[in-house]
Amino acid sequence: MFTKILIANRGEIAVRIIRACKEMGISSVAVYSEADRDALHVNLADESYCIGPALLKDSYLNMTALIDVAAATGAQAIHPGYGLLSENPQFAELCETCGIAFIGPSSQVIKRMGNKDEARRTMAKAGVPIVPGMDAITDEAEAVRVADKIGFPVIVKASAGGGGRGIRIVRDRGELPRAIQMASSEAMSAFGNGEVYMEKYLEHVKHVEMQILADKHGNVITLGERDCSVQRKNQKLVEESPCPVMRPDIRKKMQAATVAAAKAVGYTNAGTVEYLLDGDNFYFMEMNTRLQVEHPVTEYVTGVDLVKWQIRIAAGLELNYTQKDIRPDGCAIECRINSEDFRNDFRPSCGKISLLHIPGGPWVRFDTAIYQDYTIPPYYDSMIGKLIVHARDRREAIRKMQAALCELVIEGVNYNAELASLILASDEFVDGTYTTGWIGEAIEEFKKL
Repeated sequence: MFTKILIANRGEIAVRIIRACKEMGISSVAVYSEADRDALHVNLADESYCIGPALLKDSYLNMTALIDVAAATGAQAIHPGYGLLSENPQFAELCETCGIAFIGPSSQVIKRMGNKDEARRTMAKAGVPIVPGMDAITDEAEAVRVADKIGFPVIVKASAGGGGRGIRIVRDRGELPRAIQMASSEAMSAFGNGEVYMEKYLEHVKHVEMQILADKHGNVITLGERDCSVQRKNQKLVEESPCPVMRPDIRKKMQAATVAAAKAVGYTNAGTVEYLLDGDNFYFMEMNTRLQVEHPVTEYVTGVDLVKWQIRIAAGLELNYTQKDIRPDGCAIECRINSEDFRNDFRPSCGKISLLHIPGGPWVRFDTAIYQDYTIPPYYDSMIGKLIVHARDRREAIRKMQAALCELVIEGVNYNAELASLILASDEFVDGTYTTGWIGEAIEEFKKL
């Protein structure tokens, strides 16, 4: 087992990893930018080092600085958290070259799954259902012919994409050539790779993801699914487990497909396979080769600490769970708490927190890095916390979350607890029928309330 781990991240996920390290008796090394000098993760870690100015490219994305700190402090492993460098194959490869364990899958797996077009082909070979479409587009005329065959609307996606960039939805064949060009141009600018592919655009579907753990001894288990369909501009707002409309027979098929997907690429560590659920059918969307923001809902329903198991697997330990041991219980819901004003076009809100009250009670969890008198800097993501609850059933979980949202107080900045409350009170959420396209329309109605 490792004796010292460097956390190559910031905010609530850095705090989450540090806590896991403390519970495992592992020393932690934090890194921070000049803007994060007073951040919570800096104070909680056993050692902390400044690695550059506020901008991400000069600090948290500075691979050389991270490796230098790890080497200087004797850290045997680096945990990348999520976002930032967590799915960067070059960083994972650099860690491997320097003899530092990367807490995640291998650089080759990250690279292979990071190219969404290659991931599609790999999953198809493994027998995992994929959305009808066209691999790497090299001929616009051929793309039009394929689109005519599978039917409009279609969606053009960047092969190396992420975060909603390099994506165009096309509803008319005459729009397709320009959409391909625009998506390719945007992808080249954002990712340095202009390759795009095309799929049938499925509307009014569920975005469901299946959590996996895979060790280095060939064992792969699934830990149930999460419904992540409440999302605005491809950014998730509310997640829950289990999916409220998932039938047991469909879940069983999705679990089998997920294990097949992991084994097809030789996956190790924690990961997530994302699907589009369309009635009784589901289709592979992508594989996230990292810890997910919404991992706490899975931890609540299964009792499995995913961060600790990430560390154990990276150290070479074998899973002491079998699939039969995983018995999800009850319902868990997570609301992302963002410092933004949803009534003002989601404008980010920064500043000093003058008063903070965190909800309490049984099975209520608030993962955050904020504290009273902390100043939220303007340089980073607007998510400042994750509120998670667990209850015996979904109905109770919704009530528990509504109560927790009412109890959460963050004065000094705008935050989105009101929006989360409106979502949970809506008929679509209560009956579980909400889909990926729902929230965009609902928000305009919420603003009128």
